[in-house]
Amino acid sequence: MVNSLAQYVSFQMQLPSTTVAFIQYFIALVAMAPWLRSMGIKDALKTEHFGMHCLRVFFSVIGIQLWLWALAYPVPIWQGIALLMTSPLFATIGSGLFLKEKVGPARWIATLAGFVGAMIILEPWSDEFTWATMLPVGAAVFWATYSLMVKKLSHHDSPTTMVVYLLVLITPFNIVLAIPEWSMPSGTLVWVMLLGAGLLTGLAQWAIAKAYDVADASFVQPFDHAKLPLNVLFGFLVFGWAPPGRLWLGAAIIISAVFFITHWETRKAATSK
Repeated sequence: MVNSLAQYVSFQMQLPSTTVAFIQYFIALVAMAPWLRSMGIKDALKTEHFGMHCLRVFFSVIGIQLWLWALAYPVPIWQGIALLMTSPLFATIGSGLFLKEKVGPARWIATLAGFVGAMIILEPWSDEFTWATMLPVGAAVFWATYSLMVKKLSHHDSPTTMVVYLLVLITPFNIVLAIPEWSMPSGTLVWVMLLGAGLLTGLAQWAIAKAYDVADASFVQPFDHAKLPLNVLFGFLVFGWAPPGRLWLGAAIIISAVFFITHWETRKAATSK
């Protein structure tokens, strides 16, 4: 629902994607303020790695901006969301190159298979391929980098600190990026849709945090794959976009690769305890 609202506002109503990002996440921050207070903001902000948190959130914001730019172009939601699901594959590469974790042959093969699935969806050899279709891939890279930094910082700071810094720092970064092409939204409908996108973004962030609080990550993670059929459904209902058959083949390969890597990580974590 958030993706469809953001895409409609930026594509159909021609509002700059940077403006959409700022307003959407500012509304989400305001909506989540009571929850943040209940988490104990003052204690959560105590850290010896403030610079790392700033860099982590900056990577997240760039990912958000690239994603909303893709929606505004517009990249069909079925294509964008499937390519966005390659993020864990980039995280696997990063964990081997930058965190110096041991990435065995099985995980490398799964990662390679996932990128084959992405190529099936992208079809870079076809006449329909444009530079804009690479924007979701760019977002996936930045969000994978963000995930790696979360993994590294989790050895020093609590999950609450991670969430609080993310929500507090997103707005200043978005303001800086929105200023060059700022456009004040006009009309009741656009504001209603932006308000809806912001409130739903806040609700989604709360739901994710709550899910990981009450259940194991191995149980929660597979539900992430539901975003593909749901986004395809809303893309069809709102814009009439019907995905071609290659989407399901490519997505099946990506999901299988991500599932294998996630299962491998979970089993490794259980073994090390």
